[in-house]
Amino acid sequence: MIKSNQASPREQHITIVSETFPPEINGVANTLKQLCQGLIQDGHTVTVVRPRQRHESKGLTPSAGEALFSREYIVAGLPLPGYADLRFGITTGGELRRLWQTNRPDTVYVATQGPLGVAAVSAARKMGIPVSSGFHTNFHQYSRYYGVGVLEKLLCSYGRWFHNRTDITLVPTKKMQQVTAKMGITSTGVWSRGVDCSRFTPKKRDESLRKSWGLDGNSRAVLFVGRLAAEKNLKMAVACYERIRKLHPRTKFVLVGDGPMRKQLEEKHPDYIFCGIQRGNDLARHYASGDLFLFPSKTDTFGNVVLEAMASGLAVVAYDDAAAREHIHHEENGIKAPLTMDERFISGALRLVNQPTLLNRIRDQARLDALKLSWNSQVEQFEQLVLNQSPKARYYANKQQSISLL
Repeated sequence: MIKSNQASPREQHITIVSETFPPEINGVANTLKQLCQGLIQDGHTVTVVRPRQRHESKGLTPSAGEALFSREYIVAGLPLPGYADLRFGITTGGELRRLWQTNRPDTVYVATQGPLGVAAVSAARKMGIPVSSGFHTNFHQYSRYYGVGVLEKLLCSYGRWFHNRTDITLVPTKKMQQVTAKMGITSTGVWSRGVDCSRFTPKKRDESLRKSWGLDGNSRAVLFVGRLAAEKNLKMAVACYERIRKLHPRTKFVLVGDGPMRKQLEEKHPDYIFCGIQRGNDLARHYASGDLFLFPSKTDTFGNVVLEAMASGLAVVAYDDAAAREHIHHEENGIKAPLTMDERFISGALRLVNQPTLLNRIRDQARLDALKLSWNSQVEQFEQLVLNQSPKARYYANKQQSISLL
């Protein structure tokens, strides 16, 4: 990993606590995968604490498969309401303190704010271990999409209480830093996201896959990748595609992912192409085989799929928010619409389909800009924000300063 000229922290033991972790598929799990790999490559020791997935047993396990952790501690898990494929962790601060007394971490990073996260923050505070948190998900905004909007203020208050008990809260964009400040979260730092451009690349475009979707060389694939759930604003994606199809009947709508809305969408739109969950190279092939990418979400704190689509050479249509706000330049490498103007979202997508020259120019520029967004730089930023605050890092920094004064 290429480092900047800033002093990097010495090798440390970091514990990452999360209710979700690979092989689960979502933005948080993907971000933690990249973070863990980067930290291990930098020589750090990484212990992951997460809920049990499926038929796993509780306890410490050695690292297996991809080098995502040095050790792993699995706690009991229960299904998350509305997200049966995800689980929240059940443990106590006392159990975590016993674990950390045996093998004390230099710092703890809590990625999710469920019961496991609460126990981890409490344990770290009692033991005097530096603890940071991540603002990965807008749970308080999700309530609007599930008919319980009255809970939004309560969830917002809970988020403020949770994050203010940690030393620093990492947010993925400058806008989210403003949002969390309005929530009353006092100490934040911007830690963005990267993309693996060797995995996600236009070179993986698969004409046989496109043919299986019913496409020929002159027709377009409108792609959606993500959880098929209400908070992703799928109604807008559907409305946008239907407007496109009226003018371009040979266009296909391809949805990659799964979720509670899939059955409803399949019944109402049997002509849509539902590819289910895709992983690894298969996911990269699906991205690269599309043409236009719709990201209609108004609740994502970032949206890793935007960068993956750009790296794959797709023209992204999104609202001026989250990853699009940070990385898409309107009509240069994508199309952005104001959050309150749904018609602008649709008209932007229509313009791309109607103007092949503009579409192709944007696709080429999206790939070029994605090449600048490496995960290496983001792992380094995490180290500067989190690991440099630990007693070990401060000790070595003070020691180095003392030596330089001699």
